[in-house]
Amino acid sequence: MSHKSKHPSKRFKAANALVDKVKLYTLKEAINILKSAPKTKFDQSVELAIHLKIDTKKSDHMVRGTVVLPHGTGKKVRVAVFCRGEAEKQAQEAGADYIGAQELIDKVAGGWMDFDCVVATPDMMRDLSKLGKVLGPRGLMPSPKTGTVTPNVGQAIKDVKAGKVEFKVDKQGGIHVAVGKISFNEDQINENAITLIEALKASRPASLKGEFIKSICVASSMGPGIMVNA
Repeated sequence: MSHKSKHPSKRFKAANALVDKVKLYTLKEAINILKSAPKTKFDQSVELAIHLKIDTKKSDHMVRGTVVLPHGTGKKVRVAVFCRGEAEKQAQEAGADYIGAQELIDKVAGGWMDFDCVVATPDMMRDLSKLGKVLGPRGLMPSPKTGTVTPNVGQAIKDVKAGKVEFKVDKQGGIHVAVGKISFNEDQINENAITLIEALKASRPASLKGEFIKSICVASSMGPGIMVNA
């Protein structure tokens, strides 16, 4: 979500002045510009906006996947785990923030949403399907594809806490993922971004011919978008 207003601030104008709009920068150059821009009162996110040259009408072109960023996201992730029995102990040991079964489902159904990620064991999915209308629109419904529906809830929680992010193409062929905070050092942001790009390349549709990544733009929450070499 953009914080930019219709009337750019002096800070945004100063940051914008650092960027040559017709130049393609290297990733390191772009990160350096974002780091040298005027500071804000909050720790801005650094996001990659990647445009893919795919046909989103084709089911096999719906690129989706997950990757653990080596330096995390800089965000504290609150994990809710839906499980019973032995899996509860696994979840506790792995540092889950909330653990439960039917009582937790009822709590969420009642409007409680103080979590950022959901993990569930396969046996809970039938009961959890009742929350589809609540969790689905927020992108919180667990799925085997993202490793959040699994008997091994401990590993799933550790991955999420360590900086596991999901990438999923939208209807315009775009992918938007935060790869850290502006307070990270340049190497940390760069390594996180490269890890995401490499994971994305590995998800290239087998039927696709020619170019896959059309463009890559890197930006901070309050800064300008900087086009980088794909």
